[in-house]
Amino acid sequence: MMLGPDCREVTRRVLLAEETPLTLGERLGVRFHMLICKACPKFARQLSLMRRASERWRQYSSEDES
Repeated sequence: MMLGPDCREVTRRVLLAEETPLTLGERLGVRFHMLICKACPKFARQLSLMRRASERWRQYSSEDES
């Protein structure tokens, strides 16, 4: 019996949350999983870092075009 989502499902939900809000149940499942897993929080931090770097790159690129 599984208590919550597995790593594959959490990864899918973290990526989905970039596009659309998660339901309360999905958010709770992700949070619970993040408490007991070492890899998924690292993935979420890496995704956040990539998002911020991409935003900065877009800003940098648009400044060059001006």
